Amino acid sequence: MPTTQRDLPQLLGEARRWCEEGLSAAMAAAGETPVSPTQVQLCSVLDEEGTTVSELARRMGVTRQTAHQAVHQLVAAGILEQVPDPASARQRLIRRTAEGERAHRLAKAALARIEEQLAARIGADLAGALRAALEAPWGPPPAPDSAAG
Repeated sequence: MPTTQRDLPQLLGEARRWCEEGLSAAMAAAGETPVSPTQVQLCSVLDEEGTTVSELARRMGVTRQTAHQAVHQLVAAGILEQVPDPASARQRLIRRTAEGERAHRLAKAALARIEEQLAARIGADLAGALRAALEAPWGPPPAPDSAAG
């Protein structure tokens, strides 16, 4: 039976889920409040000084409504807070609370351990090459006519 090669988006999605599941398990083992993958993504794109909901939505590639819902849940959990934006009286910045900072540090340490485990499983060279490939500038997505050829 021929094996069908999985496409790159599927492989990247599986890799992302592997990391998210490892992070979720590590945070649960540490007694932390469970958060969804969307909430984890939101926290990962948040600037230290705070970020507007519109900018969070853009960075996450989701609607403003989806970002706002995730922010609302994290504010209710005491992980994020809304503060006035000094640059605009009409906007509010979303930033981590002290509890959010503590959880963020814990999550970053867990992610470092997950990356170490990946390197132990597939080899440091492959893990380093994977990181280098993902950090390299890919440029804009291919034009529709160049993807067909």
